[in-house]
Formats: sequence, structure tokens, C-alpha cells
Amino acid sequence: MTSPVKAYRAAILHSIADPAVVGVEQSYEYFEDGVLVVENGQVAKVGHAADLLPTLKGVEITEYRDALITPGFIDTHIHYPQTGMIASYGEQLLDWLNTYTFPTEQQFADKAHAADVAGIFLKELLRNGTTTALVFGSVHKQSIDAFFEAAEALNLRMIAGKVLMDRNAPDYLTDTPESGYADSKELIERWHGKGRLHYAVTPRFAPTSTPEQLTLAGKLLGEYPDLYMHTHLSENRKEIEWVKALFPERKGYLDVYDHYKLIGARSVFAHGVHLCDDECKRLAETGSAVAFCPTSNLFLGSGLFDLNKLEQHGVRVGLGTDVGAGTSFSQLQSLNEAYKVMQLQGKKLDPFKSLYLATLGGANALYLDDKLGNFESGKDADFVVLDYNATPLISYRMQQAKTLDERLFALTMLGDDRAIKETFAAGQSVHRRD
Repeated sequence: MTSPVKAYRAAILHSIADPAVVGVEQSYEYFEDGVLVVENGQVAKVGHAADLLPTLKGVEITEYRDALITPGFIDTHIHYPQTGMIASYGEQLLDWLNTYTFPTEQQFADKAHAADVAGIFLKELLRNGTTTALVFGSVHKQSIDAFFEAAEALNLRMIAGKVLMDRNAPDYLTDTPESGYADSKELIERWHGKGRLHYAVTPRFAPTSTPEQLTLAGKLLGEYPDLYMHTHLSENRKEIEWVKALFPERKGYLDVYDHYKLIGARSVFAHGVHLCDDECKRLAETGSAVAFCPTSNLFLGSGLFDLNKLEQHGVRVGLGTDVGAGTSFSQLQSLNEAYKVMQLQGKKLDPFKSLYLATLGGANALYLDDKLGNFESGKDADFVVLDYNATPLISYRMQQAKTLDERLFALTMLGDDRAIKETFAAGQSVHRRD
């Protein structure tokens, strides 16, 4: 079934390469008065309005004034069961898990509850302009069924997986190596590759899985080579010490995952705050990615992510909100905090690098850059319309801005869900601000 050609006119900006590789000026394409043409849920073409409008006779054109169209944002690490516990006070990582996270996730044994939260979660993502995410579920396979059912109904490109956790957690949240493998396999067969959905093998983190469970997780990746693997790595110093005590035969935290064949292309490790040079080198040579989660790292006091260090080693890096330790669904707010993380280390985060991290960089980290991340012809028409008049303050600030990078930076500092005028997935409007 084909859909009619539609066009969208506004200022248009997208990344075409990593600024760290090609330099800022060569990293993006900008059309002050641009047109994005969409056909059958994909990008047909993008360019200057003066060039494209004469070719669009009879095509419906939606025009946005004082607005900027960018690719949809990509979240490379987030927990949908933690939606209801976002902004829970206090604690560092391990205490926070026991105090807030585990009791909250217990409720996802009830599929009706999981479905309710999945609907709220996806609505929040779309309200914030996020069109693709790598998502943790709970240990219950019904939580993933509920999530994928909701994502499929909206035709979203989403990646998710059932948590694997067979030790060092409450009895009501543990599976076994065998049941975790069987449940994951059932979910893979049902959902992986269905529409725009993908499955991720999801051990919570090394301390909550036995060697037997990690072995079977690696077996799944061997049986289905195009799966994702999603877990946590080196977020907190006490966590790292715990891993050393649990796996004394391994030379480090990353080596645990390496030993059990959980590292490679489409493996995404959340946080990576405390990585050594050898670990960065190993991540790069295996094509693995790290999710930079600034709001949660600051909220839990985990430390400052060294983006430049990972870049120098050639590690793929995406941006993650990490809700619920993360304090906002908004990738604009994530970039606000990322800028501050870099400042605290005496380093800079250029606004065009921020754009890259939230769009094409995330697609690259997820090996989806052939489908997402910018407006190359044939890619999914996932995009967001940002409103230059979203709030009185943003509107006033934009009146003072003289350059594109100044406007872009101001949006990342001042923007949140109110800055999202409309969100599109596969060419269909999936959120329109009231």
C-alpha cells in the first residue's frame, strides 16, 4: 500500500557526519527555507524551497513558521518500567536499585499494568521528540509483549528486551538461566524484525547474572546474529568493586562481558563512566557502543563521562536519558546536562556535536544509520518540528540569536517537551502539541 507524497516546509537541519571526524563545518547540512519531501514513510528528498517547490505541483505542503525540522531523536538507553519512579529522592546506584527500582518493577508481572505504563512511556518519548529508543523492560516477558504491542501500533522503530537477572535481586524479580533463555527466545521469535521492531538480549548488569545465565545470553546472540545486546557497564565505583569480587578470575568489568561473548557490533553498554584505555580500545575494535547518560550520572553521583576519551579511541557513542535515574525524557535536557558534564572537565560540547549525538550518532551506535539519523533519501521519515516560540523566554532568546549555532545551542539549554511542536514516525504524525 502506497501513501501520498507530502512535503514539510521550515528551516531544516541534519547531521551528515561526526564533527569529531570531519570538523564542525562539514558535519551538517542546513536549509534556512527548506522542504522535506516524504513518500511511503521514507525521505524522498530534502533541499532548498526555491529548488523543490516548483517540482511539487499538487503535493500537500505543510508549512511551519519560526520552526526547525530535525531528524527524530534517538535514545540509546532508557528503562520503561521506571517511568513511575522518575525523580525518586536520594541514594547512589546500588541503594537506589534496592530502594526504588526493584519494588517498582515487581508490578510488571501484571501485563495490564505493563501495557498502561508502556502507553504512558511512549507518549512521553514522542512528546519529547524521541522516535527510536533502546529500552529495558522488566524481568517479566509480558512486560516486553506489552511494550512491543504498543510500539507496533504506532509503527515506531524500537529495540527492547526482557531483563535477565538470576541472582543478587529480590526473589520476586529473579528468573533462572534456563527460564531467561527460553523466555527471551520466545520473545525473539515473536517480535524481532516484526515491522520496525528489534530485540535486545538484556542482562541487567554483571552482578545480577550468574556465569550460567551470561553463558546462555551469549548463546542467544550466537543463534540470532542480528540481535542487540543491552546492559550496564562501569557506572559506579562501588559497582565496579562488586564485579571484581564476583568475577575474580576476570581482569576487569568489560572482560566479564567479553568472556561470555556479549561484546560486539550492536552491543550497547550504558554509562561507561569509569573506563580505562584498554577497555575503550576493546570496545572500539569490537564495534560496541556506549550510551552517554548525563542526567542520571549526575543525579546518582556516578561521575563525569569522558566523551573525548572515547572519541579518541573510536568508540561509538549515543545519548541516553536513562529514565528513571535520568531526570527527563527530553534529549534537549540530556544535551543541556551533557554540556555541563564537559564543562566540569574543562572541555567543550559544540552544538553541532550535540545534534549529532542525539540523531545520527545514536543511529550509528545502534547500527541503524542506514535507516535513521538524517534526511538521506530512502531513510525512515522520522522527524521532529522544534518551535522557536515554544516559551516566552525561548522566543525572546531567539530574537537575540544571530547565528544558527547560537539558536541551536539556546534550544538545547532552554528546550524541553514544550519545544516539540510535532513528532513524525515513518511519515505519520504521532504527536502534536496542544
